[in-house]
Amino acid sequence: MIKMKSLVYGIGDKGFKYPVAVDRIHLKEYRLWIGFLSRGDKLWQSRYPSYAGTTCSENFKSYTFFYEWCQRQVGFCSRDEKGRIFQLDKDLLIRGNNCYSEDTCVFIPQAINKLLTKTNALRGEYPIGVHFCNRDKNFKATCNNGKKIQVRIGSYSTKEEAFIAYKNYKEMVIKQVAEKYKEQIDPRAYTALLNYEVNIND
Repeated sequence: MIKMKSLVYGIGDKGFKYPVAVDRIHLKEYRLWIGFLSRGDKLWQSRYPSYAGTTCSENFKSYTFFYEWCQRQVGFCSRDEKGRIFQLDKDLLIRGNNCYSEDTCVFIPQAINKLLTKTNALRGEYPIGVHFCNRDKNFKATCNNGKKIQVRIGSYSTKEEAFIAYKNYKEMVIKQVAEKYKEQIDPRAYTALLNYEVNIND
């Protein structure tokens, strides 16, 4: 039986089958593994409330299992056009998912991950993508075009109309990015992106 003090973050079994580092540099598999294990830690969650409730599957508590799982995943060894490694994502396949597991995680480019990341800290009193213009006395809809450029979509008399315009534009951008990376990502991720619906609470 593994002693509690020998477990990583109190739950992770490192095992002995695979190395965690080469020349004192942690392997990508190990960095990812301790990354999501740490997000389930109470101290981490107290510092970063957005990770509250984050867990991982029983299989993912095993470094051996996770290491072998990584080798089989589409995108694990991939890099985007800027040389950035693909990121481990837990909630594209299942919206709002808080569990890192073999059934919910996929590797996706940073561009996709950022496109889907919530920005609650930057949001005001209006729906996502919407702000009120005091000068024009109307609501403006703006959205990132997937290339770090903020696009002005239009002006509207109500916040609801502005949000719908934002929603339509954002979903179009997501589909465009999905097509761009179609051959590099897991088919499940591609399908999820094509079916992605922007929610007013995103």
